[in-house]
Amino acid sequence: MTIEEYNKAVDLFSDRVFRFVVKNIKDVHKAEDIVQDSYEKLWKYYENVNFLKVRQYLFSTAYHTLIDRIRKEKRISSTEDMKLAENGHNEQFSDIKEVLNEAIEKLPEIQKMVLLLRDYEGYSYKEIAEVAELNESQVKVYIYRARVFLKEYIGSIDVLV
Repeated sequence: MTIEEYNKAVDLFSDRVFRFVVKNIKDVHKAEDIVQDSYEKLWKYYENVNFLKVRQYLFSTAYHTLIDRIRKEKRISSTEDMKLAENGHNEQFSDIKEVLNEAIEKLPEIQKMVLLLRDYEGYSYKEIAEVAELNESQVKVYIYRARVFLKEYIGSIDVLV
């Protein structure tokens, strides 16, 4: 990859990588740091990265940096365990987007990541498998489980309307 291609990669993919990261951690400053770290790693190895694979490289790097950051924070501040087994909502929401966002936050990290890559970023199962270092069948299972959880959590659409 050339320096011009690197600059083009920044223009083409920085917003998408940022959206992906910020959807997962809900902290703009941490997301900016993770995106910057991803591009820094790309800069260090730009000669070894094929421009045709730069999008996968960036998302994969951002994904792994994000996971490392989350694990580090969990070790540092082991406050209370998340209650992922709670199904259903009992709060009043103004729209389905709020309910969906709350439900997505309750997903395990890996399910949340693959679901966001598939449904928000439009990646194929194969691309997600490469980014997350899983096989395609694992990706499909995680997405299926995430969607089942979301369906059970949200319940009937009539309740929301």
